[in-house]
Amino acid sequence: MKKLRILVADDHGLVRCGATAVLQTQRGWKVVGEAANGLEAVQKAIELQPDVAILDISMPGLDGIEAARQIHGVVPDTKLLVVSMHESDQMVRRALDAGVLGYLLKSDFTDSLTKAVKAVAEGKRFLTPRVSEIVLDGFLKTSSQYQQWDRPDTRTTPREIEIIRLLAGGKANKEIATLLGITVRTVETHRAKIMLKLGIHSLADLIHYALRNELISAKGAW
Repeated sequence: MKKLRILVADDHGLVRCGATAVLQTQRGWKVVGEAANGLEAVQKAIELQPDVAILDISMPGLDGIEAARQIHGVVPDTKLLVVSMHESDQMVRRALDAGVLGYLLKSDFTDSLTKAVKAVAEGKRFLTPRVSEIVLDGFLKTSSQYQQWDRPDTRTTPREIEIIRLLAGGKANKEIATLLGITVRTVETHRAKIMLKLGIHSLADLIHYALRNELISAKGAW
């Protein structure tokens, strides 16, 4: 069985130690590296090529979201999970737009860490119920956006709905192309048309659209 290789980044040594102890109780999981700040996390990710990187958002020098963005750019196969004390829709949006698959609040850390790592390792999105509430609350504040989505000329086709589901569920363009039997270029074209049609400018907004239209579930892993 292939081992799941994990990188843990947090500026508190006790947190790293605790997370490592929990993760390594799982059969086939191995923490291959630790980092104490965002810059070190990026360097370790490049060096170690882990399957999953767990990043605290509040780290010195380079925060966890910017570290995630850089890791996603240079090591795209590494799945990203951020941990934060911030219950902020804006923070969740930033994380999702940086390529993060999972967002875990520190208050849920002990109960949900292994479940979150398992989900993102499988390429699924993971939001705890509280984070899903935060996303939906932020979504409900943008009523003018809803009105645009509900116009007749913004109704999506069955193929666009398939692609929205897959994008919102954490699939990359290449994965979607393989699943649907089309080219990556075609996926990119569909994605651009969907964004234009719906007036959407970020992945977080696309996820909000998918949630509102019940194309994905708001419960835990999607």
